[in-house]
Order: sequence, then structure tokens, then C-alpha cells
Amino acid sequence: MRDTRGVEGVSDAATRWEIATPAGPGRLPGVGMAGFRDRSTDLVDLQVVPYPAVTVAVDLGDGRGGGLLIEDASGRQRRGSVALGLAPGRVRARGRGIECLQIRLSPVVAHAMLGALPDPGGEVVALDDLWGRDAPRVRERLRAAGSWEERFAIAEAALARRRQERRTVAPEVAHAWRRMVRGRGQVRVEALAAEVGWSRKRLWSRFRGQLGLTPKRAARLVRFDHAVHRLAAGHTAVRVAAESGYADQSHLHRDVMAFAGVTPAAAAAAPWLAVDDIAWPTAAP
Repeated sequence: MRDTRGVEGVSDAATRWEIATPAGPGRLPGVGMAGFRDRSTDLVDLQVVPYPAVTVAVDLGDGRGGGLLIEDASGRQRRGSVALGLAPGRVRARGRGIECLQIRLSPVVAHAMLGALPDPGGEVVALDDLWGRDAPRVRERLRAAGSWEERFAIAEAALARRRQERRTVAPEVAHAWRRMVRGRGQVRVEALAAEVGWSRKRLWSRFRGQLGLTPKRAARLVRFDHAVHRLAAGHTAVRVAAESGYADQSHLHRDVMAFAGVTPAAAAAAPWLAVDDIAWPTAAP
């Protein structure tokens, strides 16, 4: 979860959250995990900023603080464990004493492990709706685990157990996504279509049907994510715009506002990027 409110500084944000990451690489390609526990008793009110992955948040709290409450772009609220699609719009997370496991899945593998992909337009899907009776069983095992490492192992085993090869995306679609990630969003759909031997129309249709976004919007999302991390690293908006494939600084401003709801200057100073880099230091969608 990325906090774009309360710009109290990077150190304060990092201090507030106890963040756990796996000791070594997992055995499931395209899957990353991190554990979060809020050390404060203050209300958390987070805007969930889009990231180029499908995100699952498993609520591990004891319920005394009210648990994790997610509100999607339409204002609909869900409490507890949820899944968010790519570019989920204006989604907010609220609660006190939050403790949760976050799982980031490349869209190339997400459908095979979740059973369906949440609507990228802003729909929030309860994990129970995706996994049925298996969801509460996994959640209780995660809550009872004695360490974060044990929790990561339980979650990985649950994902591996539910993976179904018949739900995997076409190799051509997977190639196009990975090329977008490697190219940091600076790719042309026509070039991708030529690489896989498809027409532009066929790639557009299959990509959208299997990953939920058009190739153009997916590339914009990947480019945005790279750009805001560059801004947070201290690079100027002019330089980031030029090196990230934006037409000019105004183009960068519009994209950051569209995805994050804040200006590039606010994004560069916001603590959510620092927390993000602690939790996902080697993230590769």
C-alpha cells in the first residue's frame, strides 16, 4: 500500500510501518510478497497508487481495530482480504492497527493463480469470491503462523496449489507484457505485434481480453511507475519526462495526475515511494 497522504517525510513513513520481506527468491515466477504491520494506533487512510501488477491484500488483523476496509472507485466498500486489478483507479484503504500480507502478481500469471482477474477499472474483489472456502482456511493459517517467513511459505504453497495451466495467457501476450516491462513502457504496439507475428488488431484484442488492459494503457502504467520512482530518486521532472518517453513535462504531469491523483512534485516527496522501495527492492513485474 502506498501512502500519498500525510507527507510527514520518508523517515516517518518508514518508521511507522514494520515491513517484512522474504529471505530469498520465491519459487513462483512473477510473484512477490511483503508483510506490513502498522506500529501506530492512528487511523490509516491510504490511496492505493497503481502498480503494474495484480495486488492481493490478505488482512491478518485480529478485528479489534475494525480490520482493513477497501473502498473502490465507485464508492463500494469491502472489508478484509481483497484483490485489485491493474490500474485500479481511485481506491482507498482505511483501518487501525493494520497487519496484512501483500502479494503482487504479474498479470501474466495472476489469472492462473487467482481464478479470475479483477476489473482494472476500479473493481475490488473479495478474496473469498475468487477462492471460495479455501480463502478463509488460508487466512487462518496465515494468522496462526509464527513468523513472516512461515506466512510467505503458506501463501506461496496456496498459490502453487491453485495454479491452473489452462488459465495461462498466450505466449504472444506474455512476450508483449515482458517487453513492455523491460522497455519501461516505451514500446510501440505495432512493433510488438510484428515481433510475435500478429496483426496490431489481434494483439490489441488478445492482450485486452487476457490481461484486462489495452496494450497502450498497460505501457502507460509501466512508464508511469518508472517515472515516479525516478522523481522520488531526486531527478527533475524535465529530465524524467525526457528520459521516460514523455513528449514534455506537461505530458508527465498529466500522466502522474491521472494515475496517482497528485502532482509530480508531490509524488516525488511522498513517503509511499520510500516504503514501496523497502518492501519491493527488486520488484520485477
